[in-house]
Amino acid sequence: MTARHGGDTAIAEIRRHGVETMFTLSGGHVFPLYDGAVGEDGAKTAADAAPRILDVRHEQTAVFAAEATARLTRRTGLAVLTAGPGVTNGVSGITTAHFNGSPVVVLGGRAPLGRWGAGALQELDQPPLLAPVTKLAMTAGGPDSLASDVARAFATAAAPHRGPVFLDVHMDHLFGPAGPGGGADKIPEPPERPADPAALARVAALLKAARRPVLVLGSDVWMDGADEAARAFAEELRLPVVANGQGRGILPAGHELLVTRARGAAFGDADLVIVAGTPLDFRLGYGSFGDGTAKVVHLADAPSQLASHLRPAGSAAGDLSLLFADLAAACAKAGVSPTVYAEWKDGLRDATCAAIADDIDLLASGADPIHPLRIYGELSKVLDDDAVVIGDGGDFVSYAGKYVEPRRPGGWLDPGPYGCLGTGLGYAIAARLARPAAQVVLLLGDGAAGLSLMDADSLVRHGLPVVMIVGNNGSWGLEKHPMRMLYGYDVAADLQPHCRYDEVVRALGGAGELVTDPDEIGPALRRAFDSGVPYLVNVATDPDVSYPRKTTGV
Repeated sequence: MTARHGGDTAIAEIRRHGVETMFTLSGGHVFPLYDGAVGEDGAKTAADAAPRILDVRHEQTAVFAAEATARLTRRTGLAVLTAGPGVTNGVSGITTAHFNGSPVVVLGGRAPLGRWGAGALQELDQPPLLAPVTKLAMTAGGPDSLASDVARAFATAAAPHRGPVFLDVHMDHLFGPAGPGGGADKIPEPPERPADPAALARVAALLKAARRPVLVLGSDVWMDGADEAARAFAEELRLPVVANGQGRGILPAGHELLVTRARGAAFGDADLVIVAGTPLDFRLGYGSFGDGTAKVVHLADAPSQLASHLRPAGSAAGDLSLLFADLAAACAKAGVSPTVYAEWKDGLRDATCAAIADDIDLLASGADPIHPLRIYGELSKVLDDDAVVIGDGGDFVSYAGKYVEPRRPGGWLDPGPYGCLGTGLGYAIAARLARPAAQVVLLLGDGAAGLSLMDADSLVRHGLPVVMIVGNNGSWGLEKHPMRMLYGYDVAADLQPHCRYDEVVRALGGAGELVTDPDEIGPALRRAFDSGVPYLVNVATDPDVSYPRKTTGV
């Protein structure tokens, strides 16, 4: 089709990058992008458009869906936001993508250049707002550069270390005559990124000297496509593994080297901790292990991600698949023998098994009010190996992080280190599209449910069945219990007890039910999975049970 306007030019470049879905909320500043996707005279429906147009009820959901698409498919996600409040509503999603290293392109509308400075509707210079939380935030130069500007946005987002890019386009440049198209259909292959061999030799020497090493696998191991290489490295060296973020599932639940449930003992007694693909942030004690005596190695997908707040004993950056393979070769050359770790590894495995055994009674608890762990005991019985489990909440979802162990890589999503609630419905929309045959389970705290549940309407409108489970304790539990501990009282931490979130989903065209009897959790979950519609299981849990948290994030 001959390009008619700037929207056609942009969409042609978007197609060239293989984008399948445009997540958006309708806005006049970006109409030409929709028109470019559906074709001349709107010949296609939104579902048949290329890319498919999937519209939601809040712009943050559009960006969260694009971010989850990137994290599940390891390809760049796309969100299109109208100007002004459309863009500012998406800032939390963009910031979450920034902290998660998710490749996302956000195309924003912008007031017309021909009226700039005259007070046009939603006139706002948006890139300066986004610059601190993006790899690149810019305004397209005009019709002649629009294709190359879009291409630059996608190339920048996808280059390690990955992250979001914001590009806004003046309204008159989108509606106006088309400029020249992009380049050849084939996107250039990225350059190789080998790690420094000398740096890897130093890490191998540290492994040779260690007797109690631990390997931490984080989200960037998955995002860099290094999950198989990481597993092979761990198995060759017989290293105990603690999984972090989307590193979960790289070693499946039950693997003999997976000791995440014994992470306290692992980090407390280790003499060497190798952290790969995740920051040395509050989730990992800022890189202090064994009361500060353990040596630390940091491995990252790009030099910019190596820790700067401490001096690790070793570090290396590069393509993580190559890095693990080259590090294994360096260990073989250095004469590293896995047999010296055997007693340590077996001890951590015993500790893991003991921790799992200690939880059996609570996972089957018949307590009334319901103990939140009973939900996870019942959920574990009905989850398939390829299920995608999404967490969006505080205390309730913290239990999920501890007790739901994925059986495959790429099957876990949570908000990540930025800790932004409200990600859930966007993540669920993306998961259902990315994994159409898999179970998709969204775990919501009742606080988090209030931030995005209206987008259950989007699930219904677009025919996307998802099982939602609300742990409903009638409070902001993550705040209520610590505040009581600090002050002896709490304020601004209570929600409506037994609030009928299930009826919200039913009113929006889905289905759901309230559960107050622990023995009804399992049957309710089976009904939800069998329903074939968006279904919310609203479980009233004990408000006095709090997650035994060991980190506050500060």
